[in-house]
Amino acid sequence: MFGNDADFLLSLHRTHAAELRAEAAAERLARSLPRPAGRGWLGRRKQTARTNDTSR
Repeated sequence: MFGNDADFLLSLHRTHAAELRAEAAAERLARSLPRPAGRGWLGRRKQTARTNDTSR
């Protein structure tokens, strides 16, 4: 498959560069999407405010 070490290293470099580009594109996409609403500290769902009713 590879004629010499230079071909192997070039192929390895190109593969790694493609992986880095794909990872950067995925991070850009994740940053461009809106974050899910309704989350508070440490990712827990926000508690609804308790009222002083006796229907509990």
